Amino acid sequence: MSDTLQRVIRANQPLTLAGVPTGFLPLLAANLARAAHGTGKGARAVAIVADEAAMRALADTVPLFAPEVEVLTFPGWDCLPYDRASPALRVMAERLATLSALQSTSDKPQLLVATASAATQRVLTRFRVRQLTRRIAEGERIKRETLIEQLNALGYQRADTVAEHGEYAVRGSLIDVFPAGEELALRLDFFGDEIDSLRRFDPADQRSTDKAKAFTLMPASEALLDEETIKRFRSRYREKFGATATQDPLYQALSEGRRMAGMEHWLPLLEERLETLFDHLGEGDIILRDSAADQALDARREAIEDYYQNRVRAMEGAPGSYRPLEPQALYFSKKEWESTQADRPIHLASPFPEPETDRVIDFGVQPARDFAPERAQQANVYDAVAKHVSDLRKSGRKVVLASYTRGARERLSGLLEDHGVKSLKLADNWQEALAAKTQPALLVLPLDHGFSTSEIAVLTEQDMLGDRLVRRRRKRKAADAFLAELAALSPGDLVVHADHGIGRYEGLTQIPVSKVPHDCVALEYARGDKLYVPVENIELLSRYGNDSEGVSLDSLGGEAWQRRKSRMKERIRAIAGDLIKTAAERALRPGAVIEPDTSYAAFADRFPYEETDDQERAIADVLADLEAGRPMDRLVCGDVGFGKTEVALRAAFVMAMTGRQVALVCPTTLLA
Repeated sequence: MSDTLQRVIRANQPLTLAGVPTGFLPLLAANLARAAHGTGKGARAVAIVADEAAMRALADTVPLFAPEVEVLTFPGWDCLPYDRASPALRVMAERLATLSALQSTSDKPQLLVATASAATQRVLTRFRVRQLTRRIAEGERIKRETLIEQLNALGYQRADTVAEHGEYAVRGSLIDVFPAGEELALRLDFFGDEIDSLRRFDPADQRSTDKAKAFTLMPASEALLDEETIKRFRSRYREKFGATATQDPLYQALSEGRRMAGMEHWLPLLEERLETLFDHLGEGDIILRDSAADQALDARREAIEDYYQNRVRAMEGAPGSYRPLEPQALYFSKKEWESTQADRPIHLASPFPEPETDRVIDFGVQPARDFAPERAQQANVYDAVAKHVSDLRKSGRKVVLASYTRGARERLSGLLEDHGVKSLKLADNWQEALAAKTQPALLVLPLDHGFSTSEIAVLTEQDMLGDRLVRRRRKRKAADAFLAELAALSPGDLVVHADHGIGRYEGLTQIPVSKVPHDCVALEYARGDKLYVPVENIELLSRYGNDSEGVSLDSLGGEAWQRRKSRMKERIRAIAGDLIKTAAERALRPGAVIEPDTSYAAFADRFPYEETDDQERAIADVLADLEAGRPMDRLVCGDVGFGKTEVALRAAFVMAMTGRQVALVCPTTLLA
């Protein structure tokens, strides 16, 4: 493969890398990162994928194939275009940390994974990122008030207790801050105007872990408010929208130096100029885009244009409520994306085989065999897997069987051995799996689908067993369930949004999205601000539980709700301390280790109904308790007829098959 990789490295025009199924992409990306680093020019590999789920999956899997590769992630904003909400601080901190890391050359192979939306949105310039980044060290002299002003200007939000990236807290001589790019928060202890000590601490328990000599303070937000940016924003906003726009809430808030929810969508007015992610990359960087990225970009452009037109129409009816910038101010147009592809090679990874040409390299990798036909015919899948593994070994291929977890690997090993696959090697990493001579290797590798080359065949749980034993994706609630939950609410009732606090429910309304009506929950906040929550995100809402008389609405983008959440976290933490103490005492007591035997899978298959997500989670938790070797302390709750008995029967079967007693205790004779 080295010659093929060198051809990609040397290419000065876009190539199609054919025969690259999804499961092979992490290994290919890792090999490209190694090859780019091997040129000695400090080059890296860049992978552009469809969405954040694909980005996280690739970033999590690449280190398992190549532990030496440093993986950087660059997600898109987690809010809609032209939204009234800001991107989460966590997301902006991650983006800025990556932009800062791209400023320097790494001494080891490096892979940047970006979503399609992130790659086609304008970002801060390289000079601006360097300008806003400073090093703070122990013993440095700086006034506390000056540091607090700098934190505010860099987009950090003040909280009672630091819990997330982009937050800071002030308590006497201490300043706690969780900078972008840092794994732990930092505690600065001042003696006068000097940083007397610098310690890292875990935000989960607020306890110091170790001392630090220095740290890098980076911006927490991409929209920064200092004297220069405020002046620039005021001038450009008036120039673009006219003198009457000075009465807009956004204009007034930013003019006073107050941050406002959603202000990031006017980033082009705050910054002198913006760049693209590609401006932050080196000339020798190898860029690869997933085959699904192009479709994601087309859908993204459509959505941006649709949201923009909706804002324009809304502005005609209510001038000043929201004045949107043209899409090209913040996002790539189709022509600009095509121009970017013409300026530098952005190779396409395609799962389909194609004939070799000067513009096509066929890697010849096939997707792993799918055993769906056997499952559909209710044939014995394990026998089919055993025969397929035998055929692969006879053809000279190294066989690697991938499971999501160690527990799943152990169970799969037992099942396959019962069906004739002998001498399985339990490997801890990819290199160990390849080193296992002729033995099939079982490896914890969170791939959805495997692949097959002339030398290696990787089969995953999903390839072999389908949906039954694979990691479940959480299903969204159905539309009927949304309406059922909303049926108990009346217009005027108070609700709580997890991110924005207490608002007033105004009812369901429809907002056109891509010319299709979309159901949203309309909420009113302080000063008449409106928030429209798509019904898919109804889990963010809950009814306000207390008497609503005299309760004030929160402000969108305000700090009051975040402060109350921080105080509540402190109270919960105190209660949790007592619970942890009790749990620790229980954990110290030894218990029997009870594990399902090979007959468990056959027993579970006999249940006539498909388990719900909650049932599967409860079953997995109960079995994990039995395997933990300590006294169980679990209560399974559920309404009548919701499947608690199925959970209990599985636990009873596992216990009974180990020769232990099972007692079923009922509260009434009727139930017994």
